[in-house]
Amino acid sequence: MFYFVKTPGWLKKIYRSYEWSREGEGKTVYLTFDDGPHPEVTPFVMKQLRAHDALATFFCIGKNVEAYPEIYKEIQDGGHAIGNHTYSHLNAWKTGANKYLADVARASDLIDSNLFRPPYGRITPFISNNLAPAMKGQKPRVIMWDVLSADFDTKITPQRCLENVIWNIRPGSIITFHDSAKAFPRLEYSLPRTLVYLREQGFECRSL
Repeated sequence: MFYFVKTPGWLKKIYRSYEWSREGEGKTVYLTFDDGPHPEVTPFVMKQLRAHDALATFFCIGKNVEAYPEIYKEIQDGGHAIGNHTYSHLNAWKTGANKYLADVARASDLIDSNLFRPPYGRITPFISNNLAPAMKGQKPRVIMWDVLSADFDTKITPQRCLENVIWNIRPGSIITFHDSAKAFPRLEYSLPRTLVYLREQGFECRSL
């Protein structure tokens, strides 16, 4: 499995219409969590965030919102931002555009947000240019990331997951974790320690 832990500058330049980071706002970072809500993992994440007065952005899968509406409401009640992560966690490179956009629209019936993150970070120009109708006419903001924790990777240690984050954080970084059962063994270790590190370094965690 190949992925960039730190998104290279050349990739950001090629796909400059997507949001990779938000420089120029002082010592601020943006924690994001994909694939929830999850009945055990998402409450753990929110507890850690509360303990450090941190806000985050949760890119939710529509079918999980349907399954756990009370957890979804807790995310919103906690002051966090939400985003659309499709209904079925589809891969845009392996799915027809019409089917993919219909899946985004189905998620939009449940997730009222103009923020969109494509699963696996994979999207096509055609899909990107046609997101607005699928998202109820809102002007979409496609949010990628500057730092990938790789908590989804079962081959790395929890310690390596933490290092992936703290070695690559910069002011304005958008950092991706996952509130999923698969990621939890690494998330459970790395997230609390990341939050302690950010506080010690004087960073503020905001939502997008």
